[in-house]
Amino acid sequence: MNFPKSVNVREVGPRDGLQNEKIVIETADKIAWINQLSDTGLSYIEITSFVHPKWIPQLKDAVEVATGIERKTGVTYAALIPNVKGLERACAAKIDEASIFMSASETHNQKNINKSIVETFPILKEVVEGAKQEKMTTRGYISTVFGCPYEGQVDIEEVIRVAERLFEMGIDELSLGDTIGVANPLQVQLVLDRLLHYFPKEKLAMHFHDTRGTALANVVAALEMGVTTFDGAVGGLGGCPYAPGASGNAATEDLIYMLNGMGIETGVLLRKLLKASKMIATKLEKSLPSHNLQAFLSSCEHV
Repeated sequence: MNFPKSVNVREVGPRDGLQNEKIVIETADKIAWINQLSDTGLSYIEITSFVHPKWIPQLKDAVEVATGIERKTGVTYAALIPNVKGLERACAAKIDEASIFMSASETHNQKNINKSIVETFPILKEVVEGAKQEKMTTRGYISTVFGCPYEGQVDIEEVIRVAERLFEMGIDELSLGDTIGVANPLQVQLVLDRLLHYFPKEKLAMHFHDTRGTALANVVAALEMGVTTFDGAVGGLGGCPYAPGASGNAATEDLIYMLNGMGIETGVLLRKLLKASKMIATKLEKSLPSHNLQAFLSSCEHV
């Protein structure tokens, strides 16, 4: 097997992980948690979203969080930005990277953004252009790449069409999302086999949800195809408000544990990551699905 020597891990827990949670985390606790994550060796943390508070009340304190954290040199602090108004707030908050988002399936795009795919492109183009003027890097997300909760299987040609438009806007990286966690390793490799005819593997990232327990298997399949950037959320947090049945992301600590065992470098300290995971689980007052967190909590190491 031809695995890379190192991979990039994008931590999306503070945004993607919290957006679906019912218990509202206090701003001070979010800041403390992100500061803990900054100290784990992670080089990228998506800390919040500048969507309108009425859509995601959990993240209404985006500016306070972004301006309250302790920035660590070498860490990119990113945020989800839906439009130019959100970009203005993100710029004021000194965000490093603007993340834009849309779906490969029409119905999910309508549910998630309240616009058609065609109507979404010019809005996102404005965000990318504005972000670049502010010297911010840009990242695109495509949801429902491997399946849609409303339409079922998604045509790979639609994924390619959306990806082409996003790269034409000038995004630096594209994250391919298995929003409802239906992908399997063979499907991952078939999808990547098509996409890699159009886009360089260095520009692609994978965003797997673990709804059916296949997230890490899908990571291995993508590694075999040469992809070296993966999204994760500590504790296995996550879920999409507009994708019924979607559960959490691949747990970052499970991803790091697996990669460490495979001899693949990440630069992330697992023990510190587990402590950050324990902290947010305590604040959410619930058990999180991360396997390594459960093992950690059942041992004497966490004391």
